[in-house]
Amino acid sequence: MKKFLRKNAWNQEGTFDNSDLFWYAKGVAEMQSRKLDDPTSWWFFAAIHGENIAGNPNAIDWGKIQSPPQVPVSPVPSSSVTDKYWNQCQHQTWYFTPWHRGYLMALEIQIRSAIVKLNGPEDWALPYWNYFGGEKENKIPTAFTEQFLPDKTPNPLFVKERYGPDNDGNIYVKLVKDGKPRVTQACQGKTDFTGRQNCYGGPVTPFSHYGTIFPENSLETNPHNFVHNDVGGVVSGREGIMSDADTAALDPVFYLHHCNIDRMWAAWNEQGHSNPTAAEWLEGPKKIGEREFVMPVIDGKEWVYTPADVTDLNQLDYGYDDLKTQAENLPADDNRKRLKKLGINSNDTVELTDDTMDNNEKQTELVGANQKSFEIKNAVTNTKVDFSQKVLKRVSNSFLKASAEEVPDRVYLLLENVKGNINANTLEVKVNDHHAGFIALFGLRNASSENSHGGGNGLTFSLDITDVIDDLYLKDGIEKIDSLDVSVVPDNEILPDAKITVGRVSVYREKQ
Repeated sequence: MKKFLRKNAWNQEGTFDNSDLFWYAKGVAEMQSRKLDDPTSWWFFAAIHGENIAGNPNAIDWGKIQSPPQVPVSPVPSSSVTDKYWNQCQHQTWYFTPWHRGYLMALEIQIRSAIVKLNGPEDWALPYWNYFGGEKENKIPTAFTEQFLPDKTPNPLFVKERYGPDNDGNIYVKLVKDGKPRVTQACQGKTDFTGRQNCYGGPVTPFSHYGTIFPENSLETNPHNFVHNDVGGVVSGREGIMSDADTAALDPVFYLHHCNIDRMWAAWNEQGHSNPTAAEWLEGPKKIGEREFVMPVIDGKEWVYTPADVTDLNQLDYGYDDLKTQAENLPADDNRKRLKKLGINSNDTVELTDDTMDNNEKQTELVGANQKSFEIKNAVTNTKVDFSQKVLKRVSNSFLKASAEEVPDRVYLLLENVKGNINANTLEVKVNDHHAGFIALFGLRNASSENSHGGGNGLTFSLDITDVIDDLYLKDGIEKIDSLDVSVVPDNEILPDAKITVGRVSVYREKQ
């Protein structure tokens, strides 16, 4: 049996009757009592993920966050310390899951140490918030909404600047919108860890504090990013702290969210899926001469780790009480359903393997793009993607040649170089009035800064529109289609001082 067992935060109705939440609050309070430059403080650990103490005007300023919590901005550690520890979080990268796993483990050690000194349980472990748990579990656990603990002292789990998906202070994860799945577990059906358009763990990158590519329905893209924005929200242009990676780790619910993300990764591995085996992943970015992953632990010591050190949950000293997730259709199942929809006999004696989903080996080709960049406005913003008839012919031919052995091309819509000065918004994208998907803009502001890792090129989002193309093929064929009409609708009002632009909308074919 595991020494430390992470359990559902909604046990005992998510109240302080759940001893994991009660002692979490006590441990957080102790860590919050320490100074910013103390490596065991709540504030130092938040800064390991990301910080904005210098007052970058393009991000949420730590010094202007409304309390609670009362966030300190001094004393700042020496530059040698901050350069080593702060601003490490890995995003839009294949390092996303292993870096955050080590981060959670280090934070858990700090809190457990504080709890034990308060005569709490020696086997305490972080709880997880499973917003897919059914009934009311998509709501933030009750313990995070109470302003006071049972002993009438201030509740350190309560954060003022949480606004929710409807920006009214009701904190929940909006799983469905207008009858359409919005926040899902579709990632659990992925078979490949890495890729640019259809993967579980993210694209291959070097050290990536902020990346630029969001593959559709990777673990980070959905649910991770959506939950950040749903909890954070925005009121009168003021974003909640969960909506920005440089403030998110100040919110205690951040760690419960990431425990669930970590649980989902463990479940994905439990289902038989494999992590990368490349040395550049196993040994981390230090392998290629970049920053190492390092965490402060107790007694002034540090822990330098690599993805290889945290890959196998069976080799670590913690586990989860429940690894059940609801995986969506596996790629082979999707292919069978697709062939049936297209009226193509998928003989069960023919093996439709998941190997076709290896995006790193796939041949892709631009089918078409719109003519110019545009700004997203309130209500609906429309653009048109013009097709190359030569390339479209290849897509059409893939349908004509389709069989159980040769699945037609998949087709992806890309929103490229999306830039803006706000994170807390979600976009719905439609193609020819067909719902194509939702996009969460978490991370947009930083990616749009010229000083960012991506040089200010913004974010690129990928949506699989194969179903739309299949419908068009079944209706009238696709060989004579000149273009696609694309519309973008924001969830939240875009205020006058907010701006979101799209550099290009493109369509790619992917040979199967």
